[in-house]
Amino acid sequence: MRCVIPYAPRRQFMPLHESGKRWSITVAHRRAGKTVAEINKLIRAALECTKPDPRFAYAAPTYSQAKDVVWTYLLQFTAPIPGRQVHETELRVDFQNGSRVRLYGLDNYDRMRGGYFDGIVLDEYGDSDPRAWQEVIRPALSDRRGWADFIGTPKGRNHFSDLWDRAQTDDAWFAMMLKASETGLLPEDELADAAKAMTPEQYAAEYECSFSAGLLGAYYGQAMEVAETDKRIASVPWEPTLPVHTAWDLGVGDATAIWFVQLAGRDVRLIDYLENSGVGIDWYVRELGKRPWTWGKHILPHDIEVRELGTGKSRLEVMVSLGVYRDKMQVIPQQSVEDGINAVRMMLPLCWFDRSKCERGIHALQNYCAAWDDKRKVFSNHPLHNWASHGADAFRYLALSNVRNSAGPKPLKYPSLGIV
Repeated sequence: MRCVIPYAPRRQFMPLHESGKRWSITVAHRRAGKTVAEINKLIRAALECTKPDPRFAYAAPTYSQAKDVVWTYLLQFTAPIPGRQVHETELRVDFQNGSRVRLYGLDNYDRMRGGYFDGIVLDEYGDSDPRAWQEVIRPALSDRRGWADFIGTPKGRNHFSDLWDRAQTDDAWFAMMLKASETGLLPEDELADAAKAMTPEQYAAEYECSFSAGLLGAYYGQAMEVAETDKRIASVPWEPTLPVHTAWDLGVGDATAIWFVQLAGRDVRLIDYLENSGVGIDWYVRELGKRPWTWGKHILPHDIEVRELGTGKSRLEVMVSLGVYRDKMQVIPQQSVEDGINAVRMMLPLCWFDRSKCERGIHALQNYCAAWDDKRKVFSNHPLHNWASHGADAFRYLALSNVRNSAGPKPLKYPSLGIV
């Protein structure tokens, strides 16, 4: 099928269009035109694909973002293509060769399960739950050997920055960074005015693509940067002579997160982190039983005592029935989120994190931030609920507990599960 797409690529994006590599990451300043470039890459790929029933996708952090921003571009640039069919309820455009381009929101990435993709763009990947890529999208590319492009503007250290670091040393990846001071896409006076209106950290992230500038509105960003500078994010091995405490955030139809911590004097050693979704409390108890550790306290949120309508039992009772000793559970009374955040800030200077085993939990703390009030143009006084909330909430319960002040007898292992 021969057709002229009404798109003239900016020279800054020509390397992207010409790379030919299966994996790609583009870090670009605001208003560089990355969304337009990527939507046109998808359209061209869909028109030229010779596989049967080609499927291409553009995934934004939320469905509303895909609809409000990307959908307009998809309609605009496909309008002259003969025979295109628009399915607005599905944010999908079909072409005469049987190919499709569809928009998704990664706030509901389960909707993408079971499908396949020949190519996909993940926009503002740092704002999205990394499990969307790991559990759903990457497997959906395998049988067709589809490609993936990751694009975005830095928002601190997270899975997007990890991907950028990886691409620097992996020949399978195309990597490009577009800084406003180098692209010439925005007038100098506009950049100067933006610099006046923003903090240096904001400007560095939004216009100069700095991953080290920190996430705007992050509660623990600075403290985590200090931990990195002090080399407290490193290898933190399990110490067999010390008990391991756990701190939980229990999701209902959502993720459950668990931190594993050992206390040595004033040091708080985070040696492991576990997070999953779609499984029952029994799965987590079995996971604990696989570890050859002597258990201390299990720090749990107040809602663990709420009885579920279906069973009439609380999850605390379920844990006891699975072999977790009740006297080893510390249920944290309901307290304000602000008090918990302050408790975390007090504890973080004492914390050591295992970089590898706690990677997702570390990113959760780095990206836990206040929600933005778009009407008042200020940050709200409550946290944004997203993928980072689970690990941050579990850590908050750890900080609110008295486990650091308690000194009890060395716990014995439960004979069958290894849990006390």
